[in-house]
Amino acid sequence: MYQEKTFEIKDLVGISAKSIEEHYKLYLGYVKNANGILSAIKELSTDLEKNTYTISELRRRFSFEFDGMRNHEYYFSALVGGHTPLSDGPLKEMILSQWGSFDTFMNEYISLALTRGIGWAILSYDKQQEKLVLSWADEQHLGMLTGLAPIIMLDMWEHSFVYDYQPSGKKQYVLDYFANLNWSVIEKNFIEAK
Repeated sequence: MYQEKTFEIKDLVGISAKSIEEHYKLYLGYVKNANGILSAIKELSTDLEKNTYTISELRRRFSFEFDGMRNHEYYFSALVGGHTPLSDGPLKEMILSQWGSFDTFMNEYISLALTRGIGWAILSYDKQQEKLVLSWADEQHLGMLTGLAPIIMLDMWEHSFVYDYQPSGKKQYVLDYFANLNWSVIEKNFIEAK
């Protein structure tokens, strides 16, 4: 069974403690639902012939709940410890190599995050190609790229920003998320992905 994680997030620029508190409750729901689905599958598996359809639908739903849980763990952990800048190291070198400048990288990431719809703006590492990849996942599980390790998971569901920013403030939310980002956590994600 999965255990919920806790995140000690200090005061943030633009993103209120109340917003983080409510957002965290959604995360707890994903953990609870992922565990509930696994329990239900185990129970229903005593009669596979009778319960095949139900089990199949539960497995389909599990990907939504599991990715909701795991994506939020990346999201919240990147805010723990407060903002730290990106250091001169392997991640920065790869960003500069691929995008030419940090500003170009950030402009592309922000543009991705402003995609219409609900989902996640993701920076991942592709170990096979040894490169960083920006991608969008609808909802939280549709369009996840197989074999890529997440480095940054930016939640672009309205629940992540509407409390503090209203729908029209989506871009400011994205800018504030990056203003709060603990790049040392991101650099650790990158090293682990390699």
